[in-house]
Amino acid sequence: MHVGESFNMAITAIMSNKMRSSLTLLGIIIGVMTIIAMQSLITGLKNSVHQQLNRLGSNVFQVQKYPAIGDNDREKYRNRKDLTVEHANAIRRLVPTAELVGAEVWNFGRELRYLDKKTNPNMVIAGATPEFLENNGYVMADGRFVTEQDVDFNRRICILGVEPANVLFPYENPIGKDIKLEGERFQVVGVLDELGNFLGGSRDNRVIIPISRFELLYGRERSINITVKAKSADLVETCQDQVIGVLRAMRKVPPGEENDFEIWTNDQMMEFFDNMTRVVKIVAIAIASIALIVAGVGIMNIMLVSVTERTREIGIRKSIGAKRRDILWQFLIEAIVLSEIGGVIGILFGIGIGTIVEVATPVPADVPMWTVILGLVFCSTVGLIFGVGPATKAARMDPIEALRYE
Repeated sequence: MHVGESFNMAITAIMSNKMRSSLTLLGIIIGVMTIIAMQSLITGLKNSVHQQLNRLGSNVFQVQKYPAIGDNDREKYRNRKDLTVEHANAIRRLVPTAELVGAEVWNFGRELRYLDKKTNPNMVIAGATPEFLENNGYVMADGRFVTEQDVDFNRRICILGVEPANVLFPYENPIGKDIKLEGERFQVVGVLDELGNFLGGSRDNRVIIPISRFELLYGRERSINITVKAKSADLVETCQDQVIGVLRAMRKVPPGEENDFEIWTNDQMMEFFDNMTRVVKIVAIAIASIALIVAGVGIMNIMLVSVTERTREIGIRKSIGAKRRDILWQFLIEAIVLSEIGGVIGILFGIGIGTIVEVATPVPADVPMWTVILGLVFCSTVGLIFGVGPATKAARMDPIEALRYE
């Protein structure tokens, strides 16, 4: 018997029992849908993280009071001395392998006003030095950025992200206009280019002001972040060692004791995120595999029922010359086709869920081709493994006994 003929017979058998086939497919649909939906969301997030972190470049790293990743116990690090602008200035003077050294500090959940307009109270305020722009991978869309003179003279100037610029100045150029922040007037001197979302949060709700004005506005009782750009990627480790030496000396860290500050790079962030998503991928595949195994048991049961119902058909086919392998392939192909139909539906549902999440939330989705192939391979394997038993039973039937079956 040709494979095409077996395929046609499989489709006919499946369509003649639509309800039973549909119920059998549920497990496969759920399993494959889980794989596709989870992997598309994980891949979308991973690509977004890599894209955003790559903006920083491979020769930029940050120094912070608290760990950026891997340890959320802030109480453990609370008693550390704060990092200050003086630390950043010392690094700028004493580290010869550093090309740019910037200082930045953040405040969250603030509101901006312009005449009768105001933003939502979710603006992120950054106090920065001129190096902030390049060290963080930002780009100006219009106007200028913070200068050394702005920092030295504590000027009330600001650079807006796309979101506050669009809310406060929907029909006019914001450059040269005055906005209010915490009751103080700040002149808009620049607008940042659109940055998009990062880990589900917007990067366009930024407002940048000189770090000296930030400290006058919100106080100096907080630790800053120091961004350092090495002169080349080859000098990053040397630059880090020199930064560590300068800070340990300034902060009087005794020899043999661990640093009382943290250094992290975008490569460390990407490695941490990749390891985290790898675990999620394994868990998602494990859950989907359980669903597919349960579905395989259902396929085996339904195929055994099908073999029993078609006993006389098997007897007739054998009596007119069908060989064991013809009967075996007929039922194996039927099991695989049934499984693949569920797989295709599951893939479509998985892509649909990823698309809905991407449209409804800031979380990106990207369906990797390997998950589609993996889903189909899983389905074929499930159909093959769980279809062997019923197919073998059908192939081994005695034609005389099968013809007598009522």
